[in-house]
Formats: sequence, C-alpha cells, structure tokens
Amino acid sequence: LVPADMFREASGLLRLDLSHNPGLRRVHPQAFRGLAQLRELDLSYGGLAAISLDALEGLPGLVGLRLGGNPWLCGCAMEPLLKWLRGRIQRCASDSQQAECWAPPEVAGAPLLSLTEESFQACHLTLTLDDYLFIAFVGFVVSIASVATNFLLGITANCCHRWSKASEDEDV
Repeated sequence: LVPADMFREASGLLRLDLSHNPGLRRVHPQAFRGLAQLRELDLSYGGLAAISLDALEGLPGLVGLRLGGNPWLCGCAMEPLLKWLRGRIQRCASDSQQAECWAPPEVAGAPLLSLTEESFQACHLTLTLDDYLFIAFVGFVVSIASVATNFLLGITANCCHRWSKASEDEDV
C-alpha cells in the first residue's frame, strides 16, 4: 500500500519509480497529493489490479506514466481511468501496449488502451420506467395464470374424484 500523503514532504520530486514491486497492490487516492511537479511516475511490474483516478488527477506536470506488467482488472471501475489516459496520451508518454488486462476473462490479454466505450456498455445498463412496468405486468399475468391453472387443476381433480366414486358405486 502506498498510503495517503506518503510523499507530501517531497513536493519537489520530479521522478518516482515504484516499479518491479509485486507487493504493491494498492495506491491510496491521495498518495501523490502535493507532487505537483512530478513529471514521471513508474508503477510498472507491480501487483496493481486497479488505481484510483484521483491518485493521478492531482499530477498536473505528469508527462511519463508506466503501468505495464500489472494484473489489471478491466471491469467497470477501470472506465474512468481509461478515459483519463486517452485524454492525456498525447501529453503523456506511457507504456500502454505493455499494460494488459488480466480479468475479466472476456478481455484477458487485451491491451488496456484497446478497450473502447463499447467494452463498457454493460456497465451503463439501467432499467427505465417502461422496463419496470413491463416486468410488473408480466409478473401480474404470470400470477393470474398460475391461480387460474391451480383452480382448473382443482376442479379437474374434484371431477375425477367424483367420477371415480360414481363408478365405484355403480360396481357395487
């Protein structure tokens, strides 16, 4: 873990290399606060599956960012970071081709920046009022149908029972 304000006293820092650290699994969103002059950040070949966009947004002078070699989890939470990276890629050199998704399985092995907005469409699915009304209507219809079916089965069972009793009485 890189905790909040870890580098607060190093406000003049220009380059920070945290690479080749497989034990690095988490960076606090405020870890780099105060590093306004930081130009290069190397987080490559660690154990990071995700990083908060807040951790990077506070680095206005950043021109070099290395993220490759981490086991990135490219789920819905990754979308804001990828949008930010795409917006900065012209100003910021990165090792984007070495940064690959490890999960979920459908994107495993894909370069981080190859993911498009379509890759995250499922993250934005929401139900509308019409959807809820349709679901409620179908539920109501299914309930009525099950009550009617049970009623008909009850009548049929009663008729079969009476018919069976009547045929037994005739045999006697």
